[in-house]
Amino acid sequence: MNNEIMKRRTKYRFIVPVIAAVALLCMFLPFANVNADSGKVTLSMFDLAKAYLSKDDSFAGTLMTSYGGLGVIYVIPFVTLILAIVLPLAFHKKWAYQCDIILGAATVVDVLTIFGSIARMINKTGLVKNEYLVKNLSVGFWLMLVVLVALLAVTLKAIKATWLYILLTVLSVVWVMPILWVVLISFREEPGSYTTTFWPQGFTVANYVKLFTDRSIRDFPRWFGNTFIVAIFSCILSTFYVLSVSYVMSRMRFKMRKPFMNVALILGMFPGFMSMIAIYYILKAIGFTEGALKLVALVLVYSGGSGLGFYVAKGFFDTIPKTIDEAAAIDGATKWNIFTKITLPLSKPILVYTIMTAFIAPWVDFIFAKVICGAENKYYTVAIGLWSMLEKEYIYNYYTRFCAGAVCISIPIAILFLCTQKYYAEGLSGAVKG
Repeated sequence: MNNEIMKRRTKYRFIVPVIAAVALLCMFLPFANVNADSGKVTLSMFDLAKAYLSKDDSFAGTLMTSYGGLGVIYVIPFVTLILAIVLPLAFHKKWAYQCDIILGAATVVDVLTIFGSIARMINKTGLVKNEYLVKNLSVGFWLMLVVLVALLAVTLKAIKATWLYILLTVLSVVWVMPILWVVLISFREEPGSYTTTFWPQGFTVANYVKLFTDRSIRDFPRWFGNTFIVAIFSCILSTFYVLSVSYVMSRMRFKMRKPFMNVALILGMFPGFMSMIAIYYILKAIGFTEGALKLVALVLVYSGGSGLGFYVAKGFFDTIPKTIDEAAAIDGATKWNIFTKITLPLSKPILVYTIMTAFIAPWVDFIFAKVICGAENKYYTVAIGLWSMLEKEYIYNYYTRFCAGAVCISIPIAILFLCTQKYYAEGLSGAVKG
């Protein structure tokens, strides 16, 4: 293991210092363009930090300014790049692997530090007339970001991470960052949809408390209850429809079976919302767009066409030997007995998968719910309710509550998925076999 690590480190010992040196040079390139009273000003990272610290009246700011302007804002990036030059030269077998891991972690911290501080640095200088915008960033920032990503990729390669793992690492960071951002905002103390810093200046749980207690204008608990009721009943009906149609298509042979499967496959290629106008007028004609019947209408919409999505469950049922059904039929079992007492107990993975998809669909749907529920606030689902919090007259006071609500509605889905993850994976693998 150590010999392999040494060979890889020998290969990358010259690449990492070169990349780190380029990143250091980026700190001297134009990092931000600001429109000051004297005209357009271009600042490097050093100039930006020095201008920032000159506005900082704290002891730390005064101390750092007096020592040449090396502010705390870019101490971490500077130290990281020095590590990137020094650590590849440490060839002691015992610590080679650990040094590479430290360098990779430091690079990630470096990127987060730059992202988290650049807006605050630009605004604190007082050189920007308006709020900081991405357009204020210049070539030095973007080039340094690219170089740091390259440095992270080389580091991962040095610790025997394949390019697939590198790609998955980058994608996981991209995927997790928005979730982290929403969670941070849900605990943010300052209101409004825009702040100059990524990290909140203050934290509070008042957003969650007000979300469930302040029901005068935006009644989130009622919306949550509406969505839960619709999701439960839709889940029950949809699961029954899907499994029934899937079993029939898998086990029985009848006239027009193949044409029906072809039609279902073609219809499944079109998005469901293409039919929402026709569905709305049908529901309106039978009086299901008034009062509490709107929730009944949502259940009918979500479960009515679910039977056409039988292909995944059918693929799983095809993997169950038909000889089991034949043996049960010889013993006198009916088709219903075979389905409920033999096939379903053997199909727990696809049963769980069907329940999950049938529950999640109405839980997150917006288009059909918005068309059917209309403007009556008390019949909103959480998707419509959270969207209404972002309307112009509510967004300043309700934006942090919107993020708190987004976190709350994700918790049931996360718990459901974690509890059924094993069966969920088995259900998909069984369907592929079919």
